[in-house]
Amino acid sequence: MRPIIIGAGRGKRLECITDKQPKSYSPSGDKKILEWIFEAFSGAGLEKPVFIGGYLIDMVRRDFPFLTFCHNTDWERNNILASLMYAEEFMDEGFVCSYSDILFRDTVVKRALDHHGDIVLCVDTHWHERYIDRTMHPADDAEKVTISGDRITRIHRGIPTEDAAGEYIGVAKFSACGADLFRRSYHEAIETFAGKPWREVEIFEKAYLIQLIQDMIENGALVHIVTTEGDYMEIDTVEDYLLANRSWVKKFDASQNGNGQLYECT
Repeated sequence: MRPIIIGAGRGKRLECITDKQPKSYSPSGDKKILEWIFEAFSGAGLEKPVFIGGYLIDMVRRDFPFLTFCHNTDWERNNILASLMYAEEFMDEGFVCSYSDILFRDTVVKRALDHHGDIVLCVDTHWHERYIDRTMHPADDAEKVTISGDRITRIHRGIPTEDAAGEYIGVAKFSACGADLFRRSYHEAIETFAGKPWREVEIFEKAYLIQLIQDMIENGALVHIVTTEGDYMEIDTVEDYLLANRSWVKKFDASQNGNGQLYECT
């Protein structure tokens, strides 16, 4: 089972932080986001990560030559779902995929790997606490879920916050069987909707991963959850970056003494 990191986009909401480096290079303490992700995957026993790059991919190639690279050459015109499919050749034996702008722990990855389900999403059940100070990324924009037992019944940004059981953190496990179903669902959808509106997007190529997962749920796929109780942060805005360098680093990076140098956009 291969870990796949979806990291093609630039991340314009991080402003100057991504002017000359990929979004996944944003530092939290002494580590880049990407290095935190490596640590979480390695701690869960997942090796040989695949990196889907686009913006400044050559920088990542230079700095992390041990990665297997897939190049999303159309990253400025597509989105997370299409980007993930650039790594389709590495999905045969199952995979764990991750967004590249998130901080999470190996504990939730282990829970996903241990779960019997063929498709398992990692969900933060303490998600409300993280949105208290996130004025630039409101809870309305969270990829929220409703559940029945350990099964996801709906995954959508439009779920009212009071109805949501948690927020999908951007990490998911697909067994070999789950990966096969995922791939077939993608190809069936793109065959019909390539270049056309699909669900909430203007064209299929702009779709998010969660939109295909919801489509699969509506067509009878069983999608399960495992939970993390707050050990997760998204770094989507400058505000998130500052929050991570306070709360995440304080909690998990013992090498930091609070004197790290932060980017300042002027």
